[in-house]
Amino acid sequence: MASPPPKQTMKERILETADKLFYLQGIRAIGVDTIAAEIGISKRTLYNHFPSKDALIEAYLQRRFVQPRSSNKPPVEQILATFDSLERRFTAKDFRGCPFVNAVAELGPDDEDRTVRDIAVAFKESRRVWFRDLLRQLGVADAEGLATQLTLLVDGSIAQDLVRDDPAMARAAKEAARVLLANAGVTVGGSAPADKKRTG
Repeated sequence: MASPPPKQTMKERILETADKLFYLQGIRAIGVDTIAAEIGISKRTLYNHFPSKDALIEAYLQRRFVQPRSSNKPPVEQILATFDSLERRFTAKDFRGCPFVNAVAELGPDDEDRTVRDIAVAFKESRRVWFRDLLRQLGVADAEGLATQLTLLVDGSIAQDLVRDDPAMARAAKEAARVLLANAGVTVGGSAPADKKRTG
């Protein structure tokens, strides 16, 4: 018989509740009193675990900062699977875009010490570096540049889906990624690498 899952600590309950409310309703729209009421605790109890709303926002973003899972799949499959994953996420009713972009857009000038922006930049850069490392495994000459382009396709598809409510935007981005990879000399889906020496 499987053992029951470990009981959440109060800090974990607060953070999980803040995560849900911040992401679905917005950081500005949700105050600590709302989070406390949702859990059924006092604001004082909340502040015992997170001394300020800023500290809670930082913890929320750090919680969302998850590294891609390691995989034994070929690098090109991992790259393209990113867009399949996005399409699945786009179909979810609770999808509200990138939490890091949302936080920067919401807090903007109020993020005086740049904590939120720094976390967002670090997250985006971690994704770009993940692409870069896979591209280096594929022998791409300008892995840095192509990684940036793939990152732009990811962010662009998220923005398009939010505006259009159309998960097919992820498929369009995937096809664009295929073109970029092929032009960089990568064999994609059984196609031969582009001849980089060809002129004309």
